[in-house]
Amino acid sequence: MKLIIQIPCYNESETLEQTISSLPTSIAGIETIEILVIDDGSTDGTPNVAKSAGAHHVFVLPVHQGLAKAFSAGLKYSVKLGADIIVNTDADNQYKPEYIEKLIQPILNNTADMVIGCRPIQEISHFSTFKKYLQRLGSRTVRFLTGIEVPDATSGFRAYSRTAAKRLRIFSDFTYTVETLLQASRLNFHIVSIPVDINPPTRPSRLFGSNWSYIRKQMGTMFRIWSMYSPYKLFSRSGTVSLLLGLALFLRFLVYYFISWPEPSGKVQSLIIAAVFLIFGVFLILIGVIADLIAVNRRLMEDVLDSIDSDNEG
Repeated sequence: MKLIIQIPCYNESETLEQTISSLPTSIAGIETIEILVIDDGSTDGTPNVAKSAGAHHVFVLPVHQGLAKAFSAGLKYSVKLGADIIVNTDADNQYKPEYIEKLIQPILNNTADMVIGCRPIQEISHFSTFKKYLQRLGSRTVRFLTGIEVPDATSGFRAYSRTAAKRLRIFSDFTYTVETLLQASRLNFHIVSIPVDINPPTRPSRLFGSNWSYIRKQMGTMFRIWSMYSPYKLFSRSGTVSLLLGLALFLRFLVYYFISWPEPSGKVQSLIIAAVFLIFGVFLILIGVIADLIAVNRRLMEDVLDSIDSDNEG
């Protein structure tokens, strides 16, 4: 059983050595542990630090592409290296490495495809009250979209089985955390969450400039992925709301029309707006049908790719 611990990096030369040196070198049930550093176009010599610190593999992206792309490249490379289990952790030493053994245990026991290390959000002193609220809101939103109960949906401390890693395909440019959960729900992955502790911060987060920037990018990611994997549900619900509004306005027009009979007058605006809502509702539902057909075609192509990968390994 081979475990690869992957670390996506961007200009992490100051903290990477400490992170690598603290990683476990042996775990019960694991024969081989290797460290993979994915350098996302760093300009501070991060790849050299990774090599000198003892990383077994350093995969360098020629230009900075963002955390999601670095994470995705790491999964693909880990699978290519023969990993049975892949653990993703941060280069700033945020997550305590002693929890890696607990993180991979459900996969070793064949009871999970994906394991998420959930931080004690409400107890983290360097998180502002607003940030804690955002974390709760984000996790609730993910639960609403996927039906998966994950207390810390944005945690990057995760373990993946080889099968799960091969089936995940990241499209986002911002962050992979929410997208992988949305995909996992569609692929019927068995997801387990375990509580983990974290180290004191070594630097401010560089993933986003402000809370509002985070909200905007994360909501955009959620909408994009939801529309990609559940387009009919998204557009049909929106279309139904539009149709109901249109019908309500049309009924309003009819009520005033018959009340004022035999000399009907006024409320023509309601009729015009009702027509707009009705047409828009039908339009949204048609978009949902077409998008759903495209999504079905994409899933078939993914199944073909998975089958080809399995045949190649066999």
